[in-house]
Amino acid sequence: MVHRDEILKPVWHAFAALDVDRTGKVSKSQLKVLSQNLCTVLKIPHKTSDLEEHFKDDDEGPVSTQGYMPYLNRFILDKVQGNFDFMELNRMCWTLCSRKKANFSMLISDNDAFKVWCIFNFLSEEHYPLVIVIEEIEYFLRKLIEAIGSDWNEGRFVDYKVQLSAKKNCLRVWELIELVGMSYFTKGMERQTISMGINEVFQELILNILKQGYMTKKGHKRKNWTERWFELRPDSLSYYESEDLLEQKGYILLDRHCSVESLPEKDGKKNLFIIKSAEKSLEISAPDKKKRQEWIQAVQDCINRLRHGLSAPHREARQRRKELRSRLQAEQDQMEGRMKELQLANERKQSQLETMRKNLEEAAARAAMEEQRRIRTQADLQNRYRMDLEREKMVRMQMEEQMVQKSSEMEQYLQRMQELEDMYRRLEEALEEERQSRQDEEVLRKLQARLLEEEVSKRAELEQSHLQQQLAMSQTQMEKEQLESQRLEQERTLQAAMMQLESLERQRQGALEQYEEVTKKLEQATNKTRSWKDKVAQHEGLIRLIQPGNKCPQKMTNWGAAAFTETELKVRERSWQENKNKPVKTSSK
Repeated sequence: MVHRDEILKPVWHAFAALDVDRTGKVSKSQLKVLSQNLCTVLKIPHKTSDLEEHFKDDDEGPVSTQGYMPYLNRFILDKVQGNFDFMELNRMCWTLCSRKKANFSMLISDNDAFKVWCIFNFLSEEHYPLVIVIEEIEYFLRKLIEAIGSDWNEGRFVDYKVQLSAKKNCLRVWELIELVGMSYFTKGMERQTISMGINEVFQELILNILKQGYMTKKGHKRKNWTERWFELRPDSLSYYESEDLLEQKGYILLDRHCSVESLPEKDGKKNLFIIKSAEKSLEISAPDKKKRQEWIQAVQDCINRLRHGLSAPHREARQRRKELRSRLQAEQDQMEGRMKELQLANERKQSQLETMRKNLEEAAARAAMEEQRRIRTQADLQNRYRMDLEREKMVRMQMEEQMVQKSSEMEQYLQRMQELEDMYRRLEEALEEERQSRQDEEVLRKLQARLLEEEVSKRAELEQSHLQQQLAMSQTQMEKEQLESQRLEQERTLQAAMMQLESLERQRQGALEQYEEVTKKLEQATNKTRSWKDKVAQHEGLIRLIQPGNKCPQKMTNWGAAAFTETELKVRERSWQENKNKPVKTSSK
């Protein structure tokens, strides 16, 4: 059963394609055509009067998405029964979209772009305008690279994430199609290979094909074995004449009561397994043991999911990723809330400290005023006491003058004096106690002022220490980078020197070998010359060494060039002349 949100996504693309001016509104005539096509594809009855009745207050102007959405929910989506072809709906909406965005001068065909469009709708977030977040982009690209048979380049994807951060880590559908079409992550791959990878991911995510391939099936009636193309979905196993899917030969519905198990070899067939359901059973022969185990495991996983009421693995994985993103977003929002609370608490603390400082200042001012009042009071008391003393002196003088006459009053006067002295003593004690309390208050005030100054100085020291730490960290980082560059430069210099040293060593070794060869050749020539000299010395009568002659032109004789010396040649000529003349003399006689 296709979820309503999955139907809304391609419809939203179709509505956006009709909104040519990007105003968020489409004319009513276009919406009539769109609604008619949707009802036809979704196999529900359609009444044009419903659309007219719904938009009767807006007969002339265009209609916005907010106005069309209640009509779409009430008169179309609420009537969907689930007996329609979801891919036909996608094809119809894609036809409207691709007319506006069909300029694909890329490595993928229009059909591949449609498949990427469907995958985008499946993986996109459920809020509009539709976007696909970075986690789903990575999931799709990893699936595509795995289907192509290539290796995942983590570094290139990290660089792409940095570039994508400017777009809030999300892409729209045409941006995703351009990313796949420009082969940013599939460089060097042929167009056919990329198309096969897109088709494999499309079949798994959109068509819910969990596994497919050729296997041999045993017939139900004739009991012969025939090769068929099998496709496994979460709730069924279908088999076709060939992989072009033109002729479906049959299927078996999977439910929680089905079972799958391997079979021993029989009828000359190996790698057998059987799938049993309430209606029928299928005996299948896999190409090898590994394929048999993979098919058994895949079918068993589907049965287990049906028993536990679970959806397809990729849909469950998508839901888990969405829940994880929601949980992380909630944790991030909670963390931001806590940070705001801490910031507010810090501001309240600062306000309290400011209030305490003001209170301390006011207390200090009040203490100063109290001190001045105390000093004035003490001065008044001293003046009053001095005046009392002067008055007492006058009274005493009068008493002394009248002492004789008033002896009885003398005793009263003495008693009065005693009381005054007691009062004076108590007054001094009270003054002393007041003075001591003032001193204690002064000490406390100074202590509070000193604590306030220490707090201010400590805060300044902490801020200064923080600034120094930041400066030291930056300087340390710069020194570290300089040392690293110096180390790399020294390593390069040392490596070049080592290469030069190795080259000089090879040249020296070559020169040494050449020297040894020349030495050996010289020794051989010396030995050869010495052996020839010995031979000449032994056969001096037969062979005579030819010494180096002068540089004059050499004479040519019958015996060769420079075969004799000049003297020997003259002797031979003279002998030859004599022998030549001898016959002439004999004939004259």
